[in-house]
Amino acid sequence: MPPNTLFMGQQLLFIAACASTNSEAQQLLIKNEATEGCAVITHRQTQGRGQRGNSWEAEPGQNITLSVILSPTFLAVRQQFYLNMAVSLAVLDLLREHGLQQAMVKWPNDLFFEDKKLGGILIENTINSQTLQHSIVGIGLNVNQTAFATSTATSMANVCGRVFDLENVTMRLLELLEKRYLQLRTGHTARLKYEYLQGLYRYQETHPFKIGNVQVQGQILGVGEDGRLAVEIEQELRYYDFKEIAHVI
Repeated sequence: MPPNTLFMGQQLLFIAACASTNSEAQQLLIKNEATEGCAVITHRQTQGRGQRGNSWEAEPGQNITLSVILSPTFLAVRQQFYLNMAVSLAVLDLLREHGLQQAMVKWPNDLFFEDKKLGGILIENTINSQTLQHSIVGIGLNVNQTAFATSTATSMANVCGRVFDLENVTMRLLELLEKRYLQLRTGHTARLKYEYLQGLYRYQETHPFKIGNVQVQGQILGVGEDGRLAVEIEQELRYYDFKEIAHVI
């Protein structure tokens, strides 16, 4: 059953297995075969990608692995992180609806629950002069998988102690994604940023960070619209790109 949306997921492509849903979505764009909101969903992704070139591994048929094609031409290139905020909030909305009230966004785009990773977001933008032309939003979310190769990963099932209807959860995610995207499209950037900061992992708390090979103590005080993280270190506010600083957990 399709989601109860205006356009998000109304064009739905299910692929039993693929290398990467973002790559499949990219091919649809190249062939001009996608309408805005087109969603590509798979149960088995063999070469999922994450930030910093990390791979994303998920047990087949147990988790959400999807990509959505958007056309945020209303966003200036310098404002592109607002799309990240909107998508992150949609996933947080989903998690909180299903009982994970303490779920947080770990900058720039991981979903966390009590220092463990629930999922991740990878947004790949195509730029047209001063604005965004197309965005492929990849979302991976651990839903029913209970065993992981790393101790730093968890799932909705592990946290809540029950199995979820994967199709229902996926359709609900598309509904919440549309709601947040429409907020963004109608200019509610200040509200989105405020809610994003309220859901930001370790916001306004002092914690260790790694900058290069050096470990420092710092406090996150904000995020710029360009996505850089504002961290106060030794009473000085500094801004970092996601390749320049990392949480120590």
